[in-house]
Amino acid sequence: MAVVGASGALGSLVAAELERRGARLLVVGRDADRLTALGTGVPVVADLGDAGAGDAVVAAAREHLGGLDGLVNAAGVVAFGALVDTPDEVVEELFLTNVVGPLFLLRRVVPLLEESRGFVLQISAVVADRPMPRMAAYSASKAAQSAVATALRTELRRSRVDVYDVRPPHTETGLATRPLSGEAPGLPPGKDPADVARRIVDALAAGEQDLPAEAF
Repeated sequence: MAVVGASGALGSLVAAELERRGARLLVVGRDADRLTALGTGVPVVADLGDAGAGDAVVAAAREHLGGLDGLVNAAGVVAFGALVDTPDEVVEELFLTNVVGPLFLLRRVVPLLEESRGFVLQISAVVADRPMPRMAAYSASKAAQSAVATALRTELRRSRVDVYDVRPPHTETGLATRPLSGEAPGLPPGKDPADVARRIVDALAAGEQDLPAEAF
């Protein structure tokens, strides 16, 4: 199984929870030191925005796991502010990391998942269902990510690859304090990341393929 964005706050907790339940993991991210510090799984250094990231995951999966039975995508970036104040390069980075990069990755990884009849689990966000003002580009990128999951669920049905679309509510991962641009609006306290990670893995174990914010 591969966890992309494993060095992030939520990704690291999901990876730890999966390992605790017996999964053999590849942990994928851009920072080699942070991946090694996790003490979980086999580190794979790759940038999701690079089309070659999927090739690196496939090669590591064949070498270390003998294949791949699942892919969890926990990577993501955020930006805030009115659309007219959002720089072009920020819009581009939002879609590269949240949409285009995952598509590059899936194109390369899906054949391995078809071999194993495995799964894809995409962690999107509540804004995929409820787009927010001053978060237009981010909301659009997450809605696109959710649309990919919905389409693939039908597309991969004959291959018996399960596709999970997970859209958690605001969670205290610290992501809102590290936007690409802008400043986060006043938000109520978010969910505990450890609780969210456990709920995600519970859903995977139970076969709950559509997990909206209300399910957390």
